[in-house]
Amino acid sequence: MVETQVDSLNRTVQKTHEWLMELSKEEGLMGEEQAYSALRGVLQALRDRLTVDEAAHLGAQLPMLVRGIYFEGWRPADSPSRERTREDFLEAVLHKMHRDDIDADRACRASFALLTRKITEGELDDVRHMLPEPIRELWP
Repeated sequence: MVETQVDSLNRTVQKTHEWLMELSKEEGLMGEEQAYSALRGVLQALRDRLTVDEAAHLGAQLPMLVRGIYFEGWRPADSPSRERTREDFLEAVLHKMHRDDIDADRACRASFALLTRKITEGELDDVRHMLPEPIRELWP
């Protein structure tokens, strides 16, 4: 891993690496590359499903590098998207992952489990309450 002379950059790279390593051990993801794709797809699909304010609140709790992944390509004017079914949400996750070798349901469950361990309970409650029941059921 490349070190910089900027401590905050070194810390966010390390924290992101820790998140990906932890996620890669969840639900049969094979390594950091799949964990990155899964986390990216789930975070971006989740972001698109939230109101602009709630997406910003969740983003504020993510490590700086993960926050960049989360906000990459975001179009706030299109938020929130209107997926109401589990299948539509999983399709959005698949689209955002840009891969077909990862099960979207597994990616959601693993990423949501990671968020449950890393994000404050109050923020998680706010996020979960914004989701329709079929999507909320993916949360552990």
